[in-house]
Amino acid sequence: MELRNKKWTEEEFLAMRKKVLATWKTGSDPQLDLDKAIEYLKSIPDSKNFAKKLADAKLHSKRTLVQPRAGVPLIDKQIELLQYLEASGADFVPSTIDSYTRQNRYQDNEFAIEESKKLGRAMINGFPAVNHGVTGCKQVQESVSVPIQARHGTPDARLLAEIIHAAGWTSNEGGGISYNVPYAKSVSIYDSLLYWQYCDRLVGYYEDHGVTINREPFGPLTGTLVPPSISNTIGIVEALLAAEQGVKNITVGYGMGGNLIQDVAAIHALQEQTDEYLQKMGYKDCIVTTVFHQWMGGFPQDEAEALGLISMSSVYAQLAGATKMINKTPHESVGVPTKEANGIGIKASRLVCQMLEEQRFPECEQLHQEVEQIKKEVNCLMDAIYKVGEGDLAIGVVKAFEQGIIDVPFAPSKYNAGLILPARDNEGFLRILEFGKLGFTDEIKEFHKKKIAERAAAEGRPVTFQLTVDDIYAVSTGHLIGRPKGFKYNK
Repeated sequence: MELRNKKWTEEEFLAMRKKVLATWKTGSDPQLDLDKAIEYLKSIPDSKNFAKKLADAKLHSKRTLVQPRAGVPLIDKQIELLQYLEASGADFVPSTIDSYTRQNRYQDNEFAIEESKKLGRAMINGFPAVNHGVTGCKQVQESVSVPIQARHGTPDARLLAEIIHAAGWTSNEGGGISYNVPYAKSVSIYDSLLYWQYCDRLVGYYEDHGVTINREPFGPLTGTLVPPSISNTIGIVEALLAAEQGVKNITVGYGMGGNLIQDVAAIHALQEQTDEYLQKMGYKDCIVTTVFHQWMGGFPQDEAEALGLISMSSVYAQLAGATKMINKTPHESVGVPTKEANGIGIKASRLVCQMLEEQRFPECEQLHQEVEQIKKEVNCLMDAIYKVGEGDLAIGVVKAFEQGIIDVPFAPSKYNAGLILPARDNEGFLRILEFGKLGFTDEIKEFHKKKIAERAAAEGRPVTFQLTVDDIYAVSTGHLIGRPKGFKYNK
């Protein structure tokens, strides 16, 4: 198919569906019959429907809801893991999908699953949903009483989406940008946008037949010093692309930056501008919620210090009014967490949000200014995307990446320019040090340059790449800003 930002016809979708289901043996399961899948999804209680629970939370919950990450290879162990997380207080449970599935290497998973059974330990880093098929995924979904979501990082998640939704999983994370640029080296933006149009059209098909399913672009991207305007722009773009294919329930995300005012401003701007752009482009019946990702960069190795960072992240999410939050664990810097460590992260996060559930960050001039700055930058990037695409958002995204107008820091994709460098200003706000060909006006660039120059002057050093390097490692050593050794505050 040729890429364009236009809803696929039912004929186009069904023709492609035959090819998608033929890519692996579990795609031939009779349970993937759309009429049967619709009937099954309609039997899922509202309390287990991800989209409905989020919509209800947006209206009625004062507490930011909590969701962990977790996935292991075998069905019985995945059930045991998710039941433990639910008992620990998770409002939603995930199934984090393994790396082989992310590359559509299903045959390799067959061997890994057998080795995991034989050796009694996980030989892959997640749950291979495609290999377990609809029946296996149903077993997992039916074992818990809260909604379940697939979290992965797959550029081509078409068969995965078919299987999880037919199994009653009512949310799928990802998008053609956010699950390609940060995760893959050689998958073109053009191709991944088409793949995710299919995933969104599948959800749109279910919506057309009375089943609501949540879709969640991956907000943090590379998770390392990503300026809010870049991640917010990509979230809005993926929301608009999803809405065109018929998605009605969308959760846009943001990864914690570390400055409280900027993080609150970013969530506010993200919610407001996603709503505004959807309305402006004619998608007037979408429900938009937000997700705040706890710190995605380097974590302290000490478990107590890690728990402190988790609790701090929870304060930010709750004060920002995010609908839900993805929590981390005290084992973040060590490796794959135990279920017990994950439970500790859930309990700490939930308690903090519960203690603060009546509170929001107060309106103030600095917050207002940062919201407006983020919005100005997002509007600038969105205008540039539409311009190079001659009004077509999907084509605009491809061309914007080709020209470096959109650029994600530290991404592995060869289709990403990789020319921009972020750094913090003197208050810890994320700014841009090197712009590459980013589609900003001179006024916006001057704002960033001034802010970073103020920090460099305060630290008595030049504006160089060393600022970026120091900031990358700062949080893992217990600081937000990567100050030089011997730095003293001059108040």
